[in-house]
Amino acid sequence: MPLPAPHLDDRRFQDFVDDAKRLVQRRLPAWTDHNVHDPGITLIEAVATIADQLGYRLNQVPERHHRKFLDLLGITLRPPSAATCDVTFRLTAPRPSAVRVPARTGVATRRTPGEQVVGFTTLRDLDIPSVRLTELRAVEAGHNDLRDLLPTLARDEEAACFSPVPRPGDRLYVGLSAPAPAGLVLLRTDSRIEGIGVLPDRPPLRWEAYTPAGWTECELEEDGTGGLNRPGDILLHLPAAHAGCLLNGVRAAWLRAVVTEPDDDRPPYSRTPVLSRLSAACLGGTTAAVHAERVDTDLLGEATGGPGAHYPLARRPVLDGPELPLLEVSDGDGWQPWTRVAGFADSRREDPHYTLDQSTGELELGPAVRAGDGTVRAFGRIPPEGAMLRLTGYWVGGGAAGNLAAGALSVLRSPIPFVRSVTNRRPATGGRDAETVEEAKMRAARTLRSRGRAVTAEDFEAIAAEAAGPGARVRCVPPAQPTDPVRVLIVPDAAAASPGRIPFPLLTPDEALLRRVAAELDARRLVGVRVVLEPPRYQGVTVAVLLRPRPGHDSEDLRTAALARLYLRLHPLLGGPDGAGWPFGRPVTLGDVHAALAEVEGLGHVEDARLYEADPVTGARGAAGQHVAIGPDVLPFSYDHQVQVRP
Repeated sequence: MPLPAPHLDDRRFQDFVDDAKRLVQRRLPAWTDHNVHDPGITLIEAVATIADQLGYRLNQVPERHHRKFLDLLGITLRPPSAATCDVTFRLTAPRPSAVRVPARTGVATRRTPGEQVVGFTTLRDLDIPSVRLTELRAVEAGHNDLRDLLPTLARDEEAACFSPVPRPGDRLYVGLSAPAPAGLVLLRTDSRIEGIGVLPDRPPLRWEAYTPAGWTECELEEDGTGGLNRPGDILLHLPAAHAGCLLNGVRAAWLRAVVTEPDDDRPPYSRTPVLSRLSAACLGGTTAAVHAERVDTDLLGEATGGPGAHYPLARRPVLDGPELPLLEVSDGDGWQPWTRVAGFADSRREDPHYTLDQSTGELELGPAVRAGDGTVRAFGRIPPEGAMLRLTGYWVGGGAAGNLAAGALSVLRSPIPFVRSVTNRRPATGGRDAETVEEAKMRAARTLRSRGRAVTAEDFEAIAAEAAGPGARVRCVPPAQPTDPVRVLIVPDAAAASPGRIPFPLLTPDEALLRRVAAELDARRLVGVRVVLEPPRYQGVTVAVLLRPRPGHDSEDLRTAALARLYLRLHPLLGGPDGAGWPFGRPVTLGDVHAALAEVEGLGHVEDARLYEADPVTGARGAAGQHVAIGPDVLPFSYDHQVQVRP
């Protein structure tokens, strides 16, 4: 962090007056009346006022020089970035024809007192197709012959889904009349309980859909059948690449249910489930949305005919959106496109170039510079006087307010026929506020320190953090041996959208983030240095506490608040003693538990508190202890805290 600019003179009005009075007493002892009614004191106060104003202006010089230095380095304030997420639209009922949700459909959060409405815009058209069941086949593990079940169901008879005693690898194929890319598919069954032995909420069954890349697992939203064991509905979110194919000579858009290996949490089937009816329909679909709004056309006004003209935009700041803004100039032959450049240093007189400051929302045309011999050189074309300028297709919005929790988007800003609801199944991530001057100063210091190369651990962290974005957290682990790689640990900003209990998959950086960071580090690392990007190792921690409430406080409210504080305290991005994320290598102690609970309203006292190590994958829990050790490349992960309140 750069040192703050010093005050060249930190004296104020009263300091000047007091200094003058002391000098008067020392040099003019005959002057004895130092009260405010004395004319001499009035003159002193007048001069002190002028000196105070001069000191104030003098103290602005370091800040001004600092900012001018940033300008010389070419550092400008960065605009905000927009959060993105997938939103799922659901129909009122299956339709006989496709339903289109047009691109740039607005969705938003609900209006609540004291909260601003946050709006998102879809990026592409979403077509929700009409599908029906056309094929139903079954095959046993190790076989390829598909057994057709539809004739059996047509005779109002029951059909077995798998082998008499299902084995891992048994498959039930469901053929749809058309692909449903990114669709929400409803399978409605009628059956009786035959597949006994399984837990209805955790059957050993996996649903997959065919894509050109192979069979891809579907996201199961709901299984009201308990693993095809009772009448009910199955809701599946299909992958975006769902497609049709030939399967043993039968063409359909295929889904399949695969019997998986049983384990302790998923006991096996002892008998196969049977079906008496199965139907299929598409109930909705999913598309991408961004926390931004598109400006179609912004008329900037008429050209002045002179160089270096500036034109403010109607909306600002401008985002790095899914498409680049385009400047068009009407010069008598229609609208001519101009090209955006980073600067005018390489622009020639006839080049149709312009620059755009995204933070301030100001467009600039090329300047003209007078050389020493008196000639004038133009950097970029100058539109003729009176020509109209317009900027088309730019996006505005963004900011950290767009980092919403799952389910926060639930309002359609304009009704769409046959669409009942909308929601985001996962958190919206990637939003950040516009860069402040103080943040630009710190970025400039990092830039000067690293000089664009990655040598030290601090260099790797600065460059990786710049590429990952301000919401992510980066830690560099230097190699223990010369032949070991440099490990860069990344906690994605997606975890910040879940201040409570975090789904473990959110702690793994996605491929796009890893590619972005890898590209930056690869361009700046030393030759021969190997870099590995990965998430930190996580040590599961379970806290079990017994609390006593204060008189008159609700036990359930106390339990909910205590759980929230415990999950927040151990959060990798929002937790820790200072709220900036749990420090790498810092153990979790019972003192941290008591510190988190001390902030809970309505708590009388903590009767008992225990800490357990836990496996974040299997959930296995160790013995109780006073602390949980955390390694230098490890962060704690809150796994299923237990809070009991005894009245």
